[in-house]
Amino acid sequence: MQDNNTLTYINDVLENMPNDWLSLTTHRLDIYDEKLAKIQFLEQFEILYNDNNSQSSALHGLPTAFDYIRLGHPLSCVLEWSIAKLHHLNAENVISFSSKTVPVLAVLRKNLLANKNTLITYTGELPDFFDIDLLKRVYGYQFDIKQVGSVSAIPEFRGSTIFISQQDNICNFELNPNVDFFINIHQYLGSVLLVHTEQNESYISEIQHVRRRETIAMTPANTLVALQHLIKQPSDQENTNIENNKKQVLDSIKDITGTYITPLVGSSGLSMQYAIMMGLIHDAIEKYKGKAIKIVVPPNCYGGTNDQARRVAVCIDNVEIMDLPVDGDNDMVQSIDIVLNKIAQEDAVPYIIAEIPTNPRVEVPDLEQLKDVLSKERTTPDGDIAIDPVFILDQTFCPNVHFLGEGEILSKIRAIAYVSGSKFPSGGRCTAGYCVANKKSEALMEKIALHLRLCDNEATDLQVEILAEQLPSMNQRIHDAYQNTREFVNFIRDTLPEAKINFVSEKLAEQGFTPSVFSLDLPTKGATEEEKESYKRALNHRLINLMINEIPNKSKYCVSYGQLKGCYWTIPATSTQGTTKEGDKDYIARVALSPKMDLERHKKVFLDFVESIE
Repeated sequence: MQDNNTLTYINDVLENMPNDWLSLTTHRLDIYDEKLAKIQFLEQFEILYNDNNSQSSALHGLPTAFDYIRLGHPLSCVLEWSIAKLHHLNAENVISFSSKTVPVLAVLRKNLLANKNTLITYTGELPDFFDIDLLKRVYGYQFDIKQVGSVSAIPEFRGSTIFISQQDNICNFELNPNVDFFINIHQYLGSVLLVHTEQNESYISEIQHVRRRETIAMTPANTLVALQHLIKQPSDQENTNIENNKKQVLDSIKDITGTYITPLVGSSGLSMQYAIMMGLIHDAIEKYKGKAIKIVVPPNCYGGTNDQARRVAVCIDNVEIMDLPVDGDNDMVQSIDIVLNKIAQEDAVPYIIAEIPTNPRVEVPDLEQLKDVLSKERTTPDGDIAIDPVFILDQTFCPNVHFLGEGEILSKIRAIAYVSGSKFPSGGRCTAGYCVANKKSEALMEKIALHLRLCDNEATDLQVEILAEQLPSMNQRIHDAYQNTREFVNFIRDTLPEAKINFVSEKLAEQGFTPSVFSLDLPTKGATEEEKESYKRALNHRLINLMINEIPNKSKYCVSYGQLKGCYWTIPATSTQGTTKEGDKDYIARVALSPKMDLERHKKVFLDFVESIE
């Protein structure tokens, strides 16, 4: 009877759910507590379930489950809650993925660091892309593998036992006390991992963090289909234009970036970055046997980039992180020169990750000097020519700039550029990201593609369809959003001249750097540095709260950028830099404008804010 009640309630929820559950990529930070991600949403969802309340208004009033659908979203939480309910488990024990491989990797990663044995069991066949040799040789994971006739045939094992089952009903689990982790995989939807027994609950946060950094949650559209399967409701999965959409996306990316080598499209920017990281490490292991690999990362860059790079380094013995100071008083070009000289002295392999413009300070280095320092021939202590760097460029803020095309500024060095697709490429409609390479890096793309497939992190068919719709208008949207941003920045400068604004100069804009985001360092006061910092942080929140309260339908507190409409506010130190070291965080306001927004209304509210400052 309990199962029937659950399924009936889920049916009602799907009929009444808010449209945002399917369409939003980013959710509100002002009703989101990161420490209670998923938990707070499900606690209140459970109350609605107990009251048999599935009204649309009640569902709409639930707190934000995750701030970003890459990490999870209302529908993924409902799917996980439903499966847990039907199997008498806590909802935290069930985790859904868009990838069919990464849940296995999540357990292997934890056991690698804990020096614990792993047995992978499966029925039928493993997915074609599950490459056992690469997982052991490149990722460093150790495990045994065993095919079984059924889950009941799985023996006891000293360590962790994973059972992989490929099936149409992704929500159905046949439990066995000898299995620690059950993973159901579906050809189109992704996978669901079930953490079994109390002794394995310490894995839950680690597995969630892998989903956060190296892949994405099952997408809202696919989660909806999984829930429809669960309640035996028909679903519409047909997509007849897959190949045409792919061709259109790849052609658009080439046209936008000025490159001709076939791009790669991943399920998110971080999924793409993970494939780049592992592909380059794979290449270094084969070409430069025994040499140390140095991943050079700005310490205050986007938290996902920073955290992911460090997580990769922890797992692989000869990979090490080196800091690259780029913002404020630090010059990116000088920092790269210093760090590459050090790496040459160690005869190591240099991989540099950097954002241009930087986030959140929106700074652009001298590109001629950058080209020169990356092209500079260095020597090792033995007098050999040092290994030349690969420059991995995150150009999410300015995806329209031609860095890598023939004759462009970075065409003569090994360089790869990638973009987060939830920003301008999709206008905030999906998370899919892409990467491109110049001719010098063409050979590396094969390795990157291999690891994108291995991790099953390629963009879904629906994501590709959305990009096919949105990419053709991207450059015009970038132009229009920049015009709004420039006007708002100029207004703030006139209205509050004491504020420090980080934004591109008119000269840089003429060169094509037209971001629609700026950072705002508000004026402060106080007798001590602590008092000044405290006052400024409080003022940040006051401004943001005023904006979203006065313009609730147009101004939003979230990490978004490149959306189709509205204005988005955040404080990097408490959002995008969440895992960054405290001393490297930026407690400033970051503002992102869109091509369609009520700019005059935002000016009026900002003027009210200025007049309210004592």
